[in-house]
Amino acid sequence: MISQSQSSAQSVSPFGVGVGPFFNAHHSPAGAFATMTLGCKGPLGGLGMELKGPANEGIYVGVESASEPGTFQALPFFEGRSSTLNAEDYDVEGLSDYQFPNLVSLFSDGEVHRSFGACLDTWTAGDLTFRIASPFGPLPDPATASSAELREAFIPAIYVEVTVDNRHGARARKAFCGYAGSDRSNSMHTYSMDGVTGIGQGREIAIGSRDDVYAGVAWQIEAILTPRHEENVDFMLGNVGLLVGTVPAGEIKTFRFSVAFFREGTATSGMPSRYLYRRWFDRVEDVVVAGLDGFDCALARSQSVDARIAAKLDPTRATMVAHTLRSYWGATQMLDIDGHGPLWVVNEGEYRMMNTFDLTVDQLYMELALNPWTIRDVLDMFVSRYSYDDSCRFPNDETLHPGGIAFCHDMGIGNVFSPSGYSSYEQAGLKGVFSYMSFEELVNWALSACLYVSHTGDQEWAAKHREVFSKVVQSMANRDHPDDSSRNGIMGLDTARCKGGKEITTYDSLDASLGQARNNLYLAVKTWAAYLLLEPLLQDSSMAELAHKQAVRAASTIVDSADTEGLLPAVIGEGVEARIIPAIEGLIFPFVAGRSDLIDAQGEFGVMVSALARHFSLLLRPDRCLFADGGWKLSSTSRNSWLSKIYLCQFIAESILGYPADTKADQAHLAWLMDEDNAYFAWSDQMLTGKAHGSRYYPRGVTSLLWLTEPGSPALPQIRSVLFG
Repeated sequence: MISQSQSSAQSVSPFGVGVGPFFNAHHSPAGAFATMTLGCKGPLGGLGMELKGPANEGIYVGVESASEPGTFQALPFFEGRSSTLNAEDYDVEGLSDYQFPNLVSLFSDGEVHRSFGACLDTWTAGDLTFRIASPFGPLPDPATASSAELREAFIPAIYVEVTVDNRHGARARKAFCGYAGSDRSNSMHTYSMDGVTGIGQGREIAIGSRDDVYAGVAWQIEAILTPRHEENVDFMLGNVGLLVGTVPAGEIKTFRFSVAFFREGTATSGMPSRYLYRRWFDRVEDVVVAGLDGFDCALARSQSVDARIAAKLDPTRATMVAHTLRSYWGATQMLDIDGHGPLWVVNEGEYRMMNTFDLTVDQLYMELALNPWTIRDVLDMFVSRYSYDDSCRFPNDETLHPGGIAFCHDMGIGNVFSPSGYSSYEQAGLKGVFSYMSFEELVNWALSACLYVSHTGDQEWAAKHREVFSKVVQSMANRDHPDDSSRNGIMGLDTARCKGGKEITTYDSLDASLGQARNNLYLAVKTWAAYLLLEPLLQDSSMAELAHKQAVRAASTIVDSADTEGLLPAVIGEGVEARIIPAIEGLIFPFVAGRSDLIDAQGEFGVMVSALARHFSLLLRPDRCLFADGGWKLSSTSRNSWLSKIYLCQFIAESILGYPADTKADQAHLAWLMDEDNAYFAWSDQMLTGKAHGSRYYPRGVTSLLWLTEPGSPALPQIRSVLFG
């Protein structure tokens, strides 16, 4: 684990919360799988594409001293001293006089302040202000949008401003912005074209400005800031590039920079594709120009989104929402697949698995609120390429029974699409991590499809997939029990693909309380919800009747499993004593679908809803599901907790079960993210007693956007309205 010392200096976000300023966060365009990660001290951020973590490059932003001309102060995002280490590869006997004196010092921790929002990240130190804008908005549907709309939405650039207040200065001062490239196959370079002065590395990353700046490349930034001869400023052996401008005495001046990302050729294997932005851009320098052209609009949109979130949420939750949104966009890819067309891909953070389905079902709320077509297209791809038909088995029994349609865990990994009918993750013969998730992904497809239809009203799509809905209901029932009279509504058989192993859930690295899929309480409630939401899509059919009958059975099984205190077992009927918070997770789906009748305590399933409410009421105590700091433990028997799932269950507890917000827990969860050992990986999901031990650099935290809603109105339109008016 790479870590950096956490400063005692405090900064105030736009939301009023005081947190240490030195934590990494993404700054990313939509669909480019690219990020300017920044925030940790030292070269622990940088400009990266398609990476599982930060690029570990130095970022250089600074200003000439007002009191000591020829010396400079910079934000602490590089090693902090000049080096000619690379020169030693050439000058083996040390004969060169290339060396420059160290003229750049770092601002002290106490001088550095940060204002952190979902779109704007602003650093101030002395009379220097460094602002990064990474705006987002609803993405147009490629099936109906114009080329101009798509081009504007998918420009692979972010926006940077460096402002120096030299009103009290007696002389002109230099300001600079740049980075240390880390691509070993392409050199840093400067360029000047189309009225833009820029720096870049190879054909993939560039920074450019239309302001009065000059560009330089060197090993030492002093060689660019104070060159002995102007013609030496572009020393192409160097690995550091800067753009340098001058601020006259008595003035405030802002320099604008477009930071552009660009993948030129084929982006993926398995199914060849290019990034969608290749329809409009042929080189990274064109992206720089497009970014500069759209700067004013991007800045205004960023300010609007941040202000709306700040007005809606308390400071702690607003900060977490901002952090989760950034990590989500940093994981996104908008691909243009040969012979298929556009496909939205969300990469699974440090693991880089593509469209992992148990993430899709949790990112569903944000994606439906902003871009419902992304869910439609992902569902279609799972049906056409990443579904399969299988048989199933009882545990410790080789007899095969009918199964049916199932769905893969993911579509591939690391820019490689997996073969049709298979994921990159699932393996036979296992009983834990890397085993199959056939039943959970079957349920996830059903829930995602039902919420897509309920939110969009896309009856044409629903009619097209009616046969798939029927197959899903039958497959779910088959995996309960092959004999209808013996069914209890929940999963009882594992896929034959396990070959003696057993299926798992999205909580793959947790103990049996949440890791085992068969008879799992968390999955049982989701299964109940899936049956009920599928029923109206199959009205006037035997499959609709089966779906309702199975839902009734599932509810009865869940209620009957309660002990005398009212606690429900994490795994039903197998002697597992653990108790779990995600028992309530399945209630979110009828709530978001607008089916309040299904979760009404006085309705048909009121007994089950009351049982879940009673169960939850007994959990939030230290000997069960609370950590010592007040953070939530998803399972009473594990130290492993997922923040994305905690956010989701917090929303359910508050908006469906009527509990007040747990502000102590919120503060604990934010403290986990800001822990000095966790801050390097931006937003992380999986926490082991507050330490990130997996699922880092992760997109799934956007379950937090449900906090933007109020009970009594449809949830998804509220998310869109709060963000964009």
